[in-house]
Amino acid sequence: MMLSRYRHEHLISLLGFCKDDGEKILVNKYASHGSLDRHLSSTSLTWRQRLNICLAAAKGINYLHDPNGTQQRVLHRDIKSSNILLDDNLNAKVSDFGLSKIGTANQQHTFLFSNIVGTPGYLDPQYLEKYFLTKESDVYSFGVVLFEVLCGRLCFEYNDGQFHSLVQRWKQSHEEKKLDHVIFRDLKQQMDPSSLEIFSNIAYQCLQKTYELRPTMARVVEELEIALEIQETYDVPMDYEELMATAVPPLLYKSQEELNMLISKGVLLNMGKMWFSLNKNGEHCEMISAAECLIPIASIYHKDPYSSEYNSRFKMGSDLAYNRKFKTRVRTQFLSPKTVNLVFKFMKKNPTGEVALEYKLAENTKSSIVQLADEREDGWLMAKLYELTSDSRNVDLEIVFESSKQYYSSVLVVEGIEFRPLEKA
Repeated sequence: MMLSRYRHEHLISLLGFCKDDGEKILVNKYASHGSLDRHLSSTSLTWRQRLNICLAAAKGINYLHDPNGTQQRVLHRDIKSSNILLDDNLNAKVSDFGLSKIGTANQQHTFLFSNIVGTPGYLDPQYLEKYFLTKESDVYSFGVVLFEVLCGRLCFEYNDGQFHSLVQRWKQSHEEKKLDHVIFRDLKQQMDPSSLEIFSNIAYQCLQKTYELRPTMARVVEELEIALEIQETYDVPMDYEELMATAVPPLLYKSQEELNMLISKGVLLNMGKMWFSLNKNGEHCEMISAAECLIPIASIYHKDPYSSEYNSRFKMGSDLAYNRKFKTRVRTQFLSPKTVNLVFKFMKKNPTGEVALEYKLAENTKSSIVQLADEREDGWLMAKLYELTSDSRNVDLEIVFESSKQYYSSVLVVEGIEFRPLEKA
């Protein structure tokens, strides 16, 4: 009855039920990504995605507490990360109302005296002490979930067969301004400081011992919306829109989603001198055309690779004989940490089948040889030359290719220098 009456985009919807021959079955809409607890420690779940998940779940709980057009509110009683399900697009939906209670909604506070049920680690301390349940009990439990999302782990652990809650440690870290000690390490570089501050502050307020000091779910929703809005601004570099304005041809889009879809396929920017794309994790990949970033020293061949023979994406290109030098300036707020790759083809098929490129970084005295190259889907070869991990805003990268008959006999046609996100080990 409860599931059929309370419908919201962030609640798991009831599709049907069966009560036949002793079988009792609930049919819910399928959430293909399972429950949130399975993704807490995932390095692929970004801070922005986590904010979206928390905001959606908060909206679902807020609807339960203050449903429109009714005089009753639902106290969930078992808010936890395993009861927040994720669909194909990682949209969050609150589930499992088996322990829920109905209370009056036309009062500031709803008190229900109840036997203690729920999951250890998430339970409201006042509920444990005094046996009365309020909508603020759900707020406390949701505060625990917020810290789980921030810290990338469940709120408890078992040592020597004993249960240990981490909630007090998380609260103390916030009070002592030592959140760095508990934040999931893979999130730190993604976070806008203001977004983190707003998120952690509202999470901490949810965990206040007395219910009077806890925020309403409506307030939690407001704060999470602000945290997400700030993070979305932070995720887009300040000159991102200006950069997109240099696209060739001009980009036509109505929303950020449409723009991301265009960029994921790749676009030419900066008067056709740079190829810009997004990988599956939404990270930037950039390739600077050979004509833009290569400084010739000596040439033994010249041909425009923007022909059907080479199928380059750059209209103005140049090939590269093996004895040449190039230098480019890298803005690390876009590119760090990245791998620096040479994208090339052989003018003639290499009869030995080997790939051996000899080069030297400007700060090194010894040459290096790369003997492995990956063949890309676009038919070009890609060889990793360097890992760029500098934290400075700008870095000069200079690479000199050296002629060596011992390793190389065919002329290279270089499309460009590509910068790809550094894969985590």
